Amino acid sequence: MDTKRTTFNNRLLPYLLLAPQLAITLVFFIWPAAQAVKSSFEREDPFGFSTVFVGLTHYRQLFADPNYLDALWRTAVFAVSVTVLSMMLGLAFAAAVDRLARSAKIYTTLLVWPYAVAPVVAGVLWWFLFNTSTGLLPFFLERLGIRWDHDLNGTHAMILIIIAAAWKQISYNFLFFLAGLQSVPQSLIEAAAIDGSGPVRRFFTISLPLLSPTTFFLFIINVNYTMFDTFPIVDATTGGGPAQATTTLVYKVYQDGYVGLNIGSSSAQSVLLMLIVMLLTFVQFRFVERRVQY
Repeated sequence: MDTKRTTFNNRLLPYLLLAPQLAITLVFFIWPAAQAVKSSFEREDPFGFSTVFVGLTHYRQLFADPNYLDALWRTAVFAVSVTVLSMMLGLAFAAAVDRLARSAKIYTTLLVWPYAVAPVVAGVLWWFLFNTSTGLLPFFLERLGIRWDHDLNGTHAMILIIIAAAWKQISYNFLFFLAGLQSVPQSLIEAAAIDGSGPVRRFFTISLPLLSPTTFFLFIINVNYTMFDTFPIVDATTGGGPAQATTTLVYKVYQDGYVGLNIGSSSAQSVLLMLIVMLLTFVQFRFVERRVQY
C-alpha cells in the first residue's frame, strides 16, 4: 500500500514556521536570562544611572549571608514537602477513580477543577480558610487543642503554603497518573487476579512499577513548579513572613530585587536558582532515570 507523502521544496519554509517560537524564546527567555547573568556581575544604583563591574562579589556575599542560606534550606523543605504530598494524593485519587466503573468522568471533572484556579487565587482561598479571625479551620483546630496562628508562628506559616501549593498541583498529577493507570494492560491485571492477588497487591506489584515513566516525569515537573510557580501563593498567603519563615529562593529574588532595589544581588540569586534547577534536573536524568522502566 502506497503512503501519500507531501514534499515541500522550499528550504526556507521550516525556518519560517519555527521563527515565531524562536522569536518568543529569544525575547522572553534567552534575552532576560542573559541580562540577569550580566547584572549579577555588576553593581547598579536603584535608578540605573551608574553601573560598576564587581565580578563575583554578589555571589560571595550570598554564600556568606545567613538569610540566603536559610532561604535555601526552607526552599528544600518546601519543595520536598509539596512534591511528595501532591504526588501521593494525586496518585491516590487516580487509583480511586480508576476503580470506578460508573461516575468516573464526574469525579475526574471535579478533581481537575482546582488546576484551573490561578495560583494567587489558591493562596487567597487557603488564607481565608486558615484566617485566625474568620477562618473555619483554626476554629476546629482549637477544639483539638491547636492554637493556629500563621501570622506569628513560622511553622504554621510554612504548613499553610505547603498545603496551598500542593492543593494547586494535585489535579495536574492526578490527570497524568490516571492516564498512566488506564494504559496498564488489563491482561496483566486479570492474570494477577486469577492467581489470587488482591487489589492492593496488584497495584503495588503491577500498576505502580509500570507508572515509573509517569512518576519520573511528574517528579521533574513538580520540582520545577515548587521552585518557580509558587511565588504567587507565598505572596498571597504569608508574604514571606513571619520573620522570613516562608521566604523561599524565588520570593527572596523578588524581595531583594523589586522591593529592596538591589538589582545585582537579585540577579545573582536568580542565576543561582536557575543553576540549582538545572543541577537537579541533571541529577534526576543521570541517576533517577536508571530506575525507570519504559
